Amino acid sequence: MHGEHRDLRTGRTVWEAGGLPLLPRSDLRRNIETDILVVGAGITGAIVADVLTQAGFTVAIAERRAPIRGSTVASTALLLGEIDTPLTIMADRIGRRDAARTWLRSRRAVPDLARRADGIACDWAQRDGLYLAGDVLDAHALKKEAEARQGIGWPCEYLGKDQLRRDYGIARDGAIRSRDNAEVDPVRLAGGFLRRAIARGARIFAPVEITDVRPSPRQVTARARNGFAFKASALIYASGYELPRLVPRAGHRVVSTWAMATTPQPDRLWSSRCLIWEASDPYLYMRSTRDGRVVIGGEDEDFSNEAARNALMGQKMTALERKLQALFPALDARAEFAWAGSFGDSRTGLPAIGRLRGKPSCFAVLGFGGNGITFAMIAAQLLRGHLRGPRDPDSNLFAFK
Repeated sequence: MHGEHRDLRTGRTVWEAGGLPLLPRSDLRRNIETDILVVGAGITGAIVADVLTQAGFTVAIAERRAPIRGSTVASTALLLGEIDTPLTIMADRIGRRDAARTWLRSRRAVPDLARRADGIACDWAQRDGLYLAGDVLDAHALKKEAEARQGIGWPCEYLGKDQLRRDYGIARDGAIRSRDNAEVDPVRLAGGFLRRAIARGARIFAPVEITDVRPSPRQVTARARNGFAFKASALIYASGYELPRLVPRAGHRVVSTWAMATTPQPDRLWSSRCLIWEASDPYLYMRSTRDGRVVIGGEDEDFSNEAARNALMGQKMTALERKLQALFPALDARAEFAWAGSFGDSRTGLPAIGRLRGKPSCFAVLGFGGNGITFAMIAAQLLRGHLRGPRDPDSNLFAFK
């Protein structure tokens, strides 16, 4: 087997309530030649295909399921410029200069994504972000974090205990408020990008499982289980948490996460409906939806197997409901939708994006971290630079080490 098989999610997500998109796809019944083969038809593959077809490449997409049926459906889709790893901690791990560059590039990706998503009906809404003091950064450390962000030109402000309670009704010791984040329906966003790529000539082949890849300096041959093959100038793995064996995994791990959505209650939501998350490990994260639901997730644990993850569903939903009720007592914290999924993590909180060492025609996107959709936008930009030029000046920050 060329790559891993995972049951990427279980339960029923709020994005499935309106049905999942049906996109035109083809069976692989002959050998296909194309400029770019993208493996994976989730949100990352969709953004990459949109960007590369716009750049003039012919693109084929291979997906072993139907399109948009994997981890994308389980995303809570908080589009934060902020990275999971605080700036002050990242500076200790990769150096102050590179930490500042990665944080600023992540911030830039959100408005870049907003411009690219313009015209796609996906419930896009711009939101503030509220980062609460927790067991990773207490109030004192959080204030230092705010000062570090302001020092690199990141617009944010520190809120003390009294202001946080006054503005949001939240009883925590402090928080950082940031601007220009967003929330979205990830399924409709991915569907919109794929439809636009298809309109430019991209083709989705599904279900197709790639079982063998033979790269050479100028071409790669990717053979499917049924014996037919793709020949492309470049292959891009955008297969999320089902990793092929030839993609390096050092410094990355897969964890389990749980999420839920309440009934609609727009009149009970917090001020400005900002995105909320914690400086804790594991951290809690939440947002609202267009119809006034609360989507909340967290309780992450190391992934062992799907059965163990699924067995914890009831326990984790109880914990999420309890935490939501404690934070906002006026809300109805009961879950109407409940789900679990796989989630990626890295030592630095950064994704790995770029060319695979020793395989010049092969690239991969490991969008690990809580900013998967934001990182997918960065990935598409970096890959366009690799393939079309000029080389993106930030490509070294995210390259496979």
